[in-house]
Amino acid sequence: MKNYLALLFFFISFALLAQTTITGTVTAGKLPVAGANVYLEGTYDGASTDAAGRFSFTTTETGTQTLVVSSIGYDTHYEMGEVTYFQELNIVLQEAINSLSGVTLTAGSFEAGTESKAAALKPLDIVTTAGVAGDIGSALQTLPGTTTVSEDGRLFVRGGRAEETQVFIDGQRVFQPFMASTNNVPTRGRFSPFLFKGVSFSTGGYSAEYGQALSGVLLMNTTDLPDQEKTDISVMSVGAGLGHTEIWGNTSLSFNTSYINLSPYEALIPSTNGVRWNNPYESMAGEAVFRQKGERSMFKFYTGFNHANFDIDQEDINFEEYVNFRLKNNNLYLNANYKYFFENNWTVYAGASTAWDTNAITVVENDIETADTSLHLKLKASKEFSSRFKLNVGSEVFHTNYEEEFIANNGFDFIAGFDELLWSGFAEADVFFSNNFALKLGARTEYSNLIEAWNVAPRASLAYKTGQDSQLSLAYGNYYQNPLTQFINYDATLDYERTAHYILNYQYAKNGKTFRVEGYYKDYDNLVKYDTREPQFNSNFTNLGNGYAAGLDVFYRDNKSIKNLDYWLSYSYLNTERNFLDFTEQATPNFANAHNFSAVGKYWVNDWRSQIGMSYSYGSGRPYDNPNTPEFYAEKTKDYHNLSLNWAYLIDQQKILFFSVNNVLGTNNIGNYQYANTPNAEGVYNRRAISPAADSFFFVGFFWTISSDKKSNQLDNL
Repeated sequence: MKNYLALLFFFISFALLAQTTITGTVTAGKLPVAGANVYLEGTYDGASTDAAGRFSFTTTETGTQTLVVSSIGYDTHYEMGEVTYFQELNIVLQEAINSLSGVTLTAGSFEAGTESKAAALKPLDIVTTAGVAGDIGSALQTLPGTTTVSEDGRLFVRGGRAEETQVFIDGQRVFQPFMASTNNVPTRGRFSPFLFKGVSFSTGGYSAEYGQALSGVLLMNTTDLPDQEKTDISVMSVGAGLGHTEIWGNTSLSFNTSYINLSPYEALIPSTNGVRWNNPYESMAGEAVFRQKGERSMFKFYTGFNHANFDIDQEDINFEEYVNFRLKNNNLYLNANYKYFFENNWTVYAGASTAWDTNAITVVENDIETADTSLHLKLKASKEFSSRFKLNVGSEVFHTNYEEEFIANNGFDFIAGFDELLWSGFAEADVFFSNNFALKLGARTEYSNLIEAWNVAPRASLAYKTGQDSQLSLAYGNYYQNPLTQFINYDATLDYERTAHYILNYQYAKNGKTFRVEGYYKDYDNLVKYDTREPQFNSNFTNLGNGYAAGLDVFYRDNKSIKNLDYWLSYSYLNTERNFLDFTEQATPNFANAHNFSAVGKYWVNDWRSQIGMSYSYGSGRPYDNPNTPEFYAEKTKDYHNLSLNWAYLIDQQKILFFSVNNVLGTNNIGNYQYANTPNAEGVYNRRAISPAADSFFFVGFFWTISSDKKSNQLDNL
């Protein structure tokens, strides 16, 4: 018996001698962390910290071990080493980054989507704003930083030309995002809004992933997986449309087709303002999105086709008779992208987009044939190393082949064109120092075989939370863009155009209210100049142009203070001058004005089963050059005013009757003046006002949705 007791005592003593006591203190900064879990990975050995942050426990484990320290609100901490060295440890936890309440990088960007907590507009807003007729670009013109050029219709951002803003779908370039048109006839975007889940509109300071844009970037993302099958039918005063979504498990297909013909409308309400339609605008368009979701992957294929034609006679101060313009445009766009999400937090993206765009144009019996074939290939990889550090790297290739033939009515024939291959690479990191402070740092480089030169564009932005609901943001970046097709088509030796952005942003968002104010400065260099009235084959082109743009943008939105009322207000101040194109000196171009203001309101009247919308836009006079005076671009047009109304009436849950009037007061807005090329007998250059083809536009539509839940409707598509 004594031998058994001696043996038991030996084993107990050996076990006690083999135990190791692990001790230490857990703090966050200088404050103790109470209740933190501290344990050896893969074992049950551990303890919790006391009010002073102290912990102590014993273990029989030996050798190299991993000590894990975790607490809610902090990043998990790991200590690796020989277990006997885990004595009186001083462990400092780092605050965890909270994607819901932490700081976001917002300088220069407006998000529109349910996934963005910094959203200023939702997809529903984009298509229910009065006067925009479901056009994404027109809706974005109610945001600060844009200038309404009513006779054009495209996006003009912070003193930049419309061509300085690029459009991307699911990360891939859209090469011709707007419908073909002619001078002083406003265009609209090619895309139906109901296929997209969200929009990000950047007026400056955007990511290094995106290039070839001096002023802005519009990012549109197609819906990942639809929630149900449905069919949408539209009958409108200007045409008809049909859309359908079909779902097979994790695979789905959505398509949308439309036919637009303005002939009946023109017969009822003819255009004025120096326009006669021989064959009013007619188009056939279709879009489709195919999606397939795997366990760790997502594949999307988007395609859009558009055919448009019209025949118009327009007044021209240099001709006694109206000038005839005829156009036939065909555009096909294909976009495919694939994402794979690896278990180690790496995500790989591969995408390709291509477009074929052809135009057959006749101007005063002179024929112009153009063919533009473009390709964009992108490969990128991103990894979230931790909640504090994210990396995005990639490379892309753009290929453009452009051909143009001019055949004059006297037999003169001129052929021009170019073929360009542009390569770019980019790298960008998001660093979150805390929930209150974040930094984005990146760079982009490009090489064009046509320009035969490299460019390197650094980008940086940071954000700091000044309070629970407010933050400050800063952004800086260099941006390069090739000369426009109409320039490089005649002179392939031109260099990149360049601008630098400097942005300071403040944003406050709480309880349905959003307020943001943003100041910026843009420095332009290497802008294209030429020595003729219009760019042509015998022009002398240079990159000696320059300019600047400075301004202040203010935005306020409130959808909580008044029941059933949602409204936003936007104001922009712009001070800009350029010496470019055929300018003889530095001046403010015609597409830029000093003051722009927008007010948008939407009110739901429950007793009427109706949503009533109103939008008002104001723009101060735009500068123009009067050759009858010695000053250059010294005069201004009258101020711009546009009050638009709409009314959506729910006949039942899935049937909507929609009315809309653009510029309900019929204000005759003048965007510019065309002066004669030569003076009259008195030595005066005659002129005519340039305005949209019609002062007002009326729209009536019936929209019917057929869905499995019998609740969905097209209110978000109007």
